[in-house]
Amino acid sequence: MKKNIDILEGAITQAAQKGAEIIVTPEDALYGWRFTRKTIFPYLEDIPDPQVDWTPCEEPHRFGHAPVQARLSCLAKNNSIYVVANIGDKKPCGLRESRCPPDGYYQYNTNVVYDKDGKLVARYHKHHLYSEPWFDVPAKPELVTFNTTFGKFGVFTCFDILFHDPAVSLVKDHHVDTVVFPTAWMNVLPLLTAIEIHSAWAMGMGVNLLAANTHHISLNMTGSGIYAPNSAKVYHYDMETDSGKILFSEVDSHPRMSPDYPRTVNWSAYATITKPFPGQKQNFGGFISRDKFNFTELFEKEGNLTVCHKELCCHLSYEMLGKKETEVYALGAFAGLHGRRRREYWQICTPLKCQATDLSTCGEPVGTVFTKFEEFSLSGTFGTRYVFPQIILSGSQLASERHYEILRDGRLRSRSGDPLPVLVTALYGRAFEKDPLRLRQGHGKLQESPLSMLFRVKPGKEMMGK
Repeated sequence: MKKNIDILEGAITQAAQKGAEIIVTPEDALYGWRFTRKTIFPYLEDIPDPQVDWTPCEEPHRFGHAPVQARLSCLAKNNSIYVVANIGDKKPCGLRESRCPPDGYYQYNTNVVYDKDGKLVARYHKHHLYSEPWFDVPAKPELVTFNTTFGKFGVFTCFDILFHDPAVSLVKDHHVDTVVFPTAWMNVLPLLTAIEIHSAWAMGMGVNLLAANTHHISLNMTGSGIYAPNSAKVYHYDMETDSGKILFSEVDSHPRMSPDYPRTVNWSAYATITKPFPGQKQNFGGFISRDKFNFTELFEKEGNLTVCHKELCCHLSYEMLGKKETEVYALGAFAGLHGRRRREYWQICTPLKCQATDLSTCGEPVGTVFTKFEEFSLSGTFGTRYVFPQIILSGSQLASERHYEILRDGRLRSRSGDPLPVLVTALYGRAFEKDPLRLRQGHGKLQESPLSMLFRVKPGKEMMGK
C-alpha cells in the first residue's frame, strides 16, 4: 500500500504542476486483491460521513487510526487538487441486526474524495459488487454528489455503471455534470471492453465521465479515458505493455450549457416505421458472452439487412470497400437478461466481424480487420430511452466522432469521408424496468496491478463561462 501511495504522490504532483483540478485513481489501486475478508480487515479504516467537516491531514486521529486517509488528504491539500481514491471502510454493527456479518463489521468497497484543502467531501460505498466476498453490499444504493467551482460531480464504482441506481439516477435526478469513476474493468471482446462501454455511457447519458481503470494486461484490464457527451477526449487502451499512463484533458464544466451538446434522440423512431428488409439469407444463432444472438450474414459488399430477436428488430444499411474473402461480417440482435449471474436486461444491435469464415465464430473475440466500410446506418426498435452507441475500429480503438453521427430518429450513421476498418458497431439498450427485482452477485476479480490514472484539467475562462 505504501508503495502504491508513493506512486500516487508522484502522479498528483505532476498533475498539479500541469494545472489539473482533479485526479481520479483506479479501483483497488491501493489494496490490490490478494487478501481475504479477514486479512484485509486491519488495513480498513473508519471513514465518516463527510458532513462531519473533517480534514484528515490536520486531524489524523479524530476518527481513530486513519493513516491512509491522512496521507490522501495531505496529498490533496499540499498540491491544491481534488483527489479521488478507492479504499476500504469498516463499520461496526450489532449481531442482532439481520444483515450484520458474523465478525461484527460491515466492510465496504469505498470511494473517497478530498478537496483542494484536504477536506473529505464525498464518500461512496460500492453497491454492485463483482465477486468481492471480502466486502458487503450496502443496504441500498447511495446517490453521492459533491459540488466544485468547476461543476457538480457524482461518484460510483466499476460495475455500478450498468445499473439504474446509482448511475442513471445521479444524472437524471441529481443533474451532475461529471462522474468520477474508479474501476477495475476486465475487457471482454467484442462488446464489453472498458473504452467501449464507458465512452458509450458518457455519450448516452450526456455527461462527462472520468474513468480510471487498473492496467493489468494478464487480467485483461486496460482502458482509462476522459469522455465527454459528444466525444472521447482522450483514452488509453494497451494490451501489449505493462505500463500504465496518466491522461490529461480539458472538458466543459457544464456540458449541458455547451452549444454542441447532443440533441435528444428518439432511439426507435426510424426503426419502428421501417419494414424489415427482404431478400436475405436464413438467420443463424450464435453467442456473445453467453448471450444467444440471432445473426444474419453480410454476404454482399453492400445491402440492407434486418435481424430480429424477441421484441427487438435491428436494421442495417451498408456499403463495404474491398471486402476481404477471408473476413466475414454478421448483423446480430439480442434482447434478454444478460450474463451468467448479474442478469441485467439488454437490447443490442451489432454488426461485427466474425473470428473466422465459419459462421459459428461470430461473436468470438477479434482484434484486427482489413475490410473497410464506406458507409453504414444502424437502428433498432428499442423499448428504452437508455441506448448507448459505439464504434470500434481495428486494433480495438474508438472511432473518432468526426466519422459518425447520431440522428434524432435513432440512427447511428457514418459520415462521408475515409472508409473505416470497423471491427464492431453497436447500439446497447438498457431496459432497467425488466431487470429482476433481486440481482445476484457477479464473478471475477483478482490481484493488484500498476496504476493507470486520470485527471481533469482546469477549463479556460471561456469554458468556465458556458
